[in-house]
Amino acid sequence: MVQDLTNKVIWVTGATSGIGEAAAVHLSHQGARIVASGRREDRLQALTARLPSPHLTIPLDVADETAVFSSAKQITEAFGRIDVLVHSAGLNITERSWDEITPSGWNEVIQVDLNGAFYCNQAVLPVMRDQKDGLIINVSSWAGRFVSRVSGGAYSAAKHGLNAMTESINQENCQFGIRATALCPGEVATEILDRRPVPVSTEDRARMVQSEDVADLIEHIVRTPPHVCLNEITISPTWNRGYIRGA
Repeated sequence: MVQDLTNKVIWVTGATSGIGEAAAVHLSHQGARIVASGRREDRLQALTARLPSPHLTIPLDVADETAVFSSAKQITEAFGRIDVLVHSAGLNITERSWDEITPSGWNEVIQVDLNGAFYCNQAVLPVMRDQKDGLIINVSSWAGRFVSRVSGGAYSAAKHGLNAMTESINQENCQFGIRATALCPGEVATEILDRRPVPVSTEDRARMVQSEDVADLIEHIVRTPPHVCLNEITISPTWNRGYIRGA
């Protein structure tokens, strides 16, 4: 039996753009109570008008360990629980090939895409253990399943680490009723494409998976019965540039 989302407390990171924004809006229209986090306060304010259900917005840089744990505490104080974490915060750099990447660029990607995910996951786990129920959806990447030259070494390493971390959570926390999913989309038409070394055409963007497509899939994961864990899901555009032109 699918789960009702009414009044479920869902924390969405990276909610100011792309997949995170689409997920926050979509899930709010299913009756969930959304906690939207992101670095850009102006976009959080704009998002507020699009969330019909009771909600909370928290400006947050997931690379800030202290701020992440403080945010989790704020959520539990406001709502009494955290049912779902949709961790969508992430970035990539333009100088990503091995002849261009710098230690600072590498560290930037790892700090946000892997360490930031760790902070958020670690912050919600005690709450979910106490509840004996909880779902974590870590938005990973095609590059977390297949090493991607286009995405670069740092991003591929971070997302592979995220997939491993997600499964490790299942190994140690399934007995507490906690489930974790690594969601691995191929190319999605979001702002992260703007940092590609080679510009992506409007035509190619239109053929890609759209943020709303991923939001629909996230809803499916959230509605899955508590006795079912979707450990990892990989999706891609039908017009897969990696298959067609080695993109």
